[in-house]
Amino acid sequence: MNLKNAFLGLDNYYSPRIIGEVNDQYIKVVKIKGQEVPWHNHESEDELFYIVEGSLLIEIENQENIVIQKGDFYVLKKGINHRVSSKEECLIMLIESKTTEHTGKVKSHITKSIDEQKY
Repeated sequence: MNLKNAFLGLDNYYSPRIIGEVNDQYIKVVKIKGQEVPWHNHESEDELFYIVEGSLLIEIENQENIVIQKGDFYVLKKGINHRVSSKEECLIMLIESKTTEHTGKVKSHITKSIDEQKY
């Protein structure tokens, strides 16, 4: 699979799509623009963000913000309250446990169930 091609047909921002799986992990792609993701955490799961295009701001509660650029990845540890945003369109590959809820226990208008994320 070509990673950049995985974003084709991904018309909506903040709507992750599962493109593969490895053991108990999903590989997902998502594109974002703006600041729609609510503050949330994942109680039991780490998540990996890999930037395919653009840059991503990761705000972490009570810590310094992190900006990751095209080609960078960042592992966010479980239980850390965070939100992500991007001024311009940002293409992201995520690696998450199959149990990871999109926006943790916080539900918002962007929240997608695992079934809604399946390709």
